[in-house]
Amino acid sequence: EDPGLNINHPYYDVARHGIIQLAGDDNSGRKVITFSCCRMPPSHQLNHTRLLEYLKYTLDQYVENDYTVVYFHYGLKSLNKPSLKWLQTAYKEFDRNGSYSVLLSMIFKSLLTISFSFPRYKKNLKALYVVHPTNFIKILWNIFKPLISHKFGKKVTYLNYLSDLRDHLKYDQLNIPQEVIRHDENLRGKQKGKLPPVVKIPPPRPPLPTQQFGVSLKYIKDKNEGELIPPVMKETVSYLKRNGLQVEGLFRRSASIQTIKDVQKLYNQGKSVNFDDYHDIHIPAVILKTFLRELPQPLLTFECYDHILEITGVESSLRVTRCKQIIQGLPEHNYIVLKYLICFLHMVSQESIYNRMTASSLACVFGLNLIWPSKGTASLSALVPLNLFTELLIDFYTNIFNSRTVPGE
Repeated sequence: EDPGLNINHPYYDVARHGIIQLAGDDNSGRKVITFSCCRMPPSHQLNHTRLLEYLKYTLDQYVENDYTVVYFHYGLKSLNKPSLKWLQTAYKEFDRNGSYSVLLSMIFKSLLTISFSFPRYKKNLKALYVVHPTNFIKILWNIFKPLISHKFGKKVTYLNYLSDLRDHLKYDQLNIPQEVIRHDENLRGKQKGKLPPVVKIPPPRPPLPTQQFGVSLKYIKDKNEGELIPPVMKETVSYLKRNGLQVEGLFRRSASIQTIKDVQKLYNQGKSVNFDDYHDIHIPAVILKTFLRELPQPLLTFECYDHILEITGVESSLRVTRCKQIIQGLPEHNYIVLKYLICFLHMVSQESIYNRMTASSLACVFGLNLIWPSKGTASLSALVPLNLFTELLIDFYTNIFNSRTVPGE
């Protein structure tokens, strides 16, 4: 059970099992949501209607942005599968509500059917990975294929082994159940007659003098004549200020993985980047998020993580003051870069009538790019305080950042 899960959570009875979890980002910076069948208790101990509602509740936090789903099929048995009658009832219920689509329901017998039959949930689902699929699932998928759009069908990928996930997302961020790991080892052992050999990973190369991604703020400053704002931040923010403030869905969309890698390579090699050449305003937006996410330590620092989690326990009228106190404790360099970023995000939110990116929307995108725990990934229960803290920074930028003077001001 998630130690940060509050008993007052609206879906505590379901959430405590850890069936549905947030698991960091994929290689394109999209949020990853996992569904683990092995964590489903026996049917008589779980209200499957509540499970479906909790799934909707979770997706509702991300469906406005591009996202990815990983489904671990192992562990779905006759003991914990929902009944066919329940599945039919659930389908009819959601079919009546055209404004709601659903990750419908991944379930009966050895079945996971994810049917995004309504546009709200399937629109921004960019990838669905089904791990350890059975032959029955593949057969059933073929049966349903005529009812599912070709475009959605292309989003579904079957992965026979956990190692296959490494090609698509940040494997180490996944909280994979031990039962699934053991099952994967058994499958590999059966395939080869023994467990796979340990793959030796070569030691990391030292960073280039011009490196921008994956190195500390201090490293970038020292290699750029003491400049406090990293060049990649300055250039992406400046470009987006000129060209993107009124673009609908700014920061919500992903971009070509290969293009992002190419741009990162140019920056790391110290070469110039002209975003006009790419004809896609979402590329500098993704580059900015990627830069923040690949910092060795989050911009808000590991030390602030627990303090930020406590923000929901602070009286509403005192939360801005508490945010200010936490921010004041940041190292000067982190404070300066954070102020630069939040000033820009505040500007974006001021154009929300055009771009539809309110402070709340921006917080959902940037929260986990500004702060994450030193070990593992943030749990679903941590999202509320992390996003609330980020939203307060953006909404009350002037108040929160007005009392600390920084160089150059």
